[in-house]
Amino acid sequence: MNISVDAVKDKKDNDKRKLVSGLIYGFLILLALIYILPLVWVVITSLKDDNVLMTSPWAMPEKLRFDNYSYAWTMGNLGRATLNSFIVCSVTLLISMIVGAMAAFAIARLRFKFSKLILTYFMIGMMIPVHCVLIPLFIQFSSWKLTNSLIGLIIPYVTFSLPITIYIMVGFFEGIPNELFEAAVIDGCSIPRMFITVALPMAKTGFMVTGLMSFISNWNELLLAMVFISKETFKTLPVSLTKFVGPYHTNYTQMFAGIMIAVIPTIIVYCIFANQIVEGLTAGAVKG
Repeated sequence: MNISVDAVKDKKDNDKRKLVSGLIYGFLILLALIYILPLVWVVITSLKDDNVLMTSPWAMPEKLRFDNYSYAWTMGNLGRATLNSFIVCSVTLLISMIVGAMAAFAIARLRFKFSKLILTYFMIGMMIPVHCVLIPLFIQFSSWKLTNSLIGLIIPYVTFSLPITIYIMVGFFEGIPNELFEAAVIDGCSIPRMFITVALPMAKTGFMVTGLMSFISNWNELLLAMVFISKETFKTLPVSLTKFVGPYHTNYTQMFAGIMIAVIPTIIVYCIFANQIVEGLTAGAVKG
């Protein structure tokens, strides 16, 4: 009798677990479709003709128009714009990672008197939207002759990338066991050498997370680039995409083709390093 009761109870527990698992997987599938279907629609639309798009926006293309991509690449000057975006994002990434890592290591491990106050100061930067400082930045950069130059974009990009970089890296550096640093000190290791040989290798996941977040956010940034850059030579990829929108006519299919050209690199990078991003966020943010 007891065996049959336990069997019935186990069966009910298994059914309950299967029901919960089914609901979770169903929710995740629905969430994935919500994110994937708009991207699929953009891909399909980029292969249509404008007339087909206006008459049947949800229909499949009658003829695949791959020339939309060649038109977007040449007429939108996306080649030069892609190079500008790559230069700006790469230099920003390099500077923000080096400066942010050194600042985070000092705050997390050197334990000087105002370390927490300095961390709070950097965190304030995460709460300041770019719209609040857009006009003062433009006036100041105009007086310094930094508008219409890639340096004029790199400086604010680095500034807005540093707070989140320092915040995440502080969590990673604080999570490194103290015994490693104590052993390094006993061996006569200096602070710069300790930073390079002990801290950096142990926090490589944090570098991966902050680097990808910085690169992708700056790659897609539009507002600063549109305000600071007016010359065609220095326009970045998001700004070049706005050329497909005119006051009287918009080349929607060519614009969607250009959007796909701009989005594909970030999708590839994110898919390759998705596991590292999730691992880094869960490991670093909780310790901060």
